Amino acid sequence: MGKKITLSLCMIVKDEEKTLERCLNSVKSFIDEIIIVDTGSKDSTKDIAKKFNAKIYDFKWVNDFSKARNFSFSKATSDYILWLDGDDFIDQKNIKIIENLLS
Repeated sequence: MGKKITLSLCMIVKDEEKTLERCLNSVKSFIDEIIIVDTGSKDSTKDIAKKFNAKIYDFKWVNDFSKARNFSFSKATSDYILWLDGDDFIDQKNIKIIENLLS
């Protein structure tokens, strides 16, 4: 059996307190690291991310999505990267599929 494949979750967030916990709960069983790039949240987004041991980086929004996304990718250390928005989540069926692919 080969080496386990590692997976980083990268996200750009701003004021996602209503949806972030659901998102992070849906991936916690198979994600090796969580990279959060925060573009100026004023709510509890960062506190929620901290509960999941996320690596949190502040990033001044410069009206360029690709700059923020590429910054988040530059912080990832795993073999592969999963990209999600703060209001995304992985359903139970797909969690099992991903876990099997990574094992």
